[in-house]
Formats: sequence, structure tokens, C-alpha cells
Amino acid sequence: MTLASRGLLAAVRWAPRLPEPLVRGAANAVAEIAWLRHGAGVRRLESNLAKVRPDATPRELRSLSRAGMRAYLRYYAEAFTLPGRTGAQVDARLRPVNAEGVLAELGPGRSVVLALGHQGNWDLAGAWATRHLAPVTTVAERLEPPEVYDAFVDLRTGIGLRILPLDDGHGVFRQLVGIAKAGGALMPLLADRDLTSRGVEVDLCGHRARVAAGPAALALATGSALFATLLHHERIDGPRRRAAGSSWGLSIEFVRVEVPPGTPKADRVRALTQAWVDVLAADIAEHPEQWHMLQRVFVSDLDPARLAAAGAAGGER
Repeated sequence: MTLASRGLLAAVRWAPRLPEPLVRGAANAVAEIAWLRHGAGVRRLESNLAKVRPDATPRELRSLSRAGMRAYLRYYAEAFTLPGRTGAQVDARLRPVNAEGVLAELGPGRSVVLALGHQGNWDLAGAWATRHLAPVTTVAERLEPPEVYDAFVDLRTGIGLRILPLDDGHGVFRQLVGIAKAGGALMPLLADRDLTSRGVEVDLCGHRARVAAGPAALALATGSALFATLLHHERIDGPRRRAAGSSWGLSIEFVRVEVPPGTPKADRVRALTQAWVDVLAADIAEHPEQWHMLQRVFVSDLDPARLAAAGAAGGER
């Protein structure tokens, strides 16, 4: 097990028992050190940001990547301390926007699919959503070593989420379809990066990118509504800050997206995927510091062998 893996396991185990300001301070220090070292992850973040902010100067990109790293490590600090938060604190930290549309869909017993990007804190959002909208079922990428994956699953199930492991087959999608058809489920899927060979190529901020087909495919297969979901860290003060026990909160905005009229059946997954990506892209362009994407997502940055495999997989469908 690597030193980084041991550090993650220790953080998951001990963070809920420590004062949250201490954990946040440590996370911020790690963010600053990582940013100053300018390693591969920070360079990838800056490369991604350069595509969504093509007019930014190198100095501006460095400033954005610094804010992005702080947001990225803030996510971990919040997630690791989440088991120690009360329901009232979780509620105070969340500011929902347009949640009425989601509730209207869930009211008759239908399920709702959410498409998320690497923004904010999806675990905090899930803890709030499962209390106020509907039971949350989502998918988690298998991490190595298995102990790290198990620790994250335990953390998320401990705050009320149902976690299905992402695998290389179609089993997880069949499970999601069954859960969605049963009704009354909220299914947020982190989807602005393709982890399989079955993704969809879309336009993201004027560049071709590969994202997950899952949200659109699941919504179309089950007749569920699909909402692009935007998460932003935000400073809070006054009574809300006191109730939250933190100076940081989270906004969660839901935007309903649909297949454009007249779209051929064969193109509906791609069209619906592009629809939610358009919402995310507009938000990233306006708030790039909220997008902590430290991996390759744009086609021009992807491995040609992986692209060839993806093309072959697409031809088999």
C-alpha cells in the first residue's frame, strides 16, 4: 500500500474525531503544497482550464488552478468529517436552487437521474438529498487498493447513500435500471469524465470531450427525468454559518434537460448527453475555479489507443 493510500485511510478514520477547522487547515495546506510543487495533477488542471478559459494569461491560469486545488482538497476535508456532522448542520450548509422541479418528478413515485460534474462536494449534496428529496443510489469507481475503496463506500453508506461499484460490464447499468423503474429513487451520477469505453463524445466549451453516457442512457431507458446538477462551494455567514458550524456551504442547482424534438432514436443518448453538458459547460466557463478536474477529459489529450478502443466499442452497439 502506498503512502498516499495510507494517508487517505488514516484521514477517513480520524477526521470525524478531530475539530473540523483543524482538518480544513490541513487540507488547505496540502492544496497549497501540491499547487506550489506544480505536479502532474495541477498541470492537468491548468491544461483543462486553459481550454475553458482560452483568453486567460498564464498568471490567471495559475490563480485559477490554485483556487481549484483549494476546492478539491476542501471536498476531502468536508467529506471525511461528514460522519461527525448533525442533520441540522448538513441542512444549514446546503442551499438548494430549483429543487421544486425534482420534487415534482419524484412526487408521483417516479425516479430522477442527476448528471454531475467534478464540482463542489457531491457527498455533502447526497447526504442532504437523501434526507430531503429521495433515497440516493449512485455508482463509485473501484479504487486501488481495495481498502481505500471500501473506506469510501463505508463513509458514503454511513451518511445514507446506496453505492453500486462501477465495473467493466453492463451489470451496474441493469441494477440502476431496476432501481429507477421501481420508482422513488434519486440517482446522481458523476459523469463529466468517461471511465469506460462506452462514453459519448460531446462539445465541452468549444472542444471535443468524452463523458459518460450513463445519465442520458439511464433516463431514456427508464423514462426518468434528467437534471443537470451544478455544485458550488460558497462562503456563508450570520445565522446560517452558526447553524452550519462552518464558514463554507454548498449550493446545489437543478436544471431539467430534455431531448430536442425530432431527434432520431439512434441519436437520443448523444443529444441528451450534449444537453446536460451544455449546462455544465456554461457554468464552468462562468465559474472555472469550481471545476476541479485533474484528469484527462478532452479528446486532444486522450491516449490514441484508448480512443481506438472506444471507437471499436461504439461500433459494436
